[in-house]
Amino acid sequence: MTRITHLAAILALLPLTAAAQDTPGAHFITNWDMNADGIVSLDDLTTKRGEVFVMFDANEDGALDATEYALFDDTRVADMANNAGEGHGPDQGRGQAAMLEGMTLAFNDTDGDGAVTLAEFTGHSADWLALIDRDGDGGITAADFDPATH
Repeated sequence: MTRITHLAAILALLPLTAAAQDTPGAHFITNWDMNADGIVSLDDLTTKRGEVFVMFDANEDGALDATEYALFDDTRVADMANNAGEGHGPDQGRGQAAMLEGMTLAFNDTDGDGAVTLAEFTGHSADWLALIDRDGDGGITAADFDPATH
């Protein structure tokens, strides 16, 4: 993967709009709601996780190895820090932990071989949805990020 592609991957995870900053989870919803209906569904998560996987599979071998996963981790940490006021910050408690956990190597490495395949990564979409969907309605909305409602 070229440096330009790495930059594009990082920019894809950065905020798209400043106007949505007052809405809990706005950054996540803007980036992960593939059909722009205001709800991040399981299909949305699966599709976007596939796109994210491809962005970080630098050697295009169908698996994120330790080096690729380290870049992925660094990018996620920077993204979360940049969006701390949008349902990603440390004050979000369980929501923050769920966001982080669902993207970790340990969460996604089903067979424990130290690498994550596309099938493993997208295959954990429903598990990640269950972690983030705090109200249990089957989709992720701003309500799932609002500490006042949970």
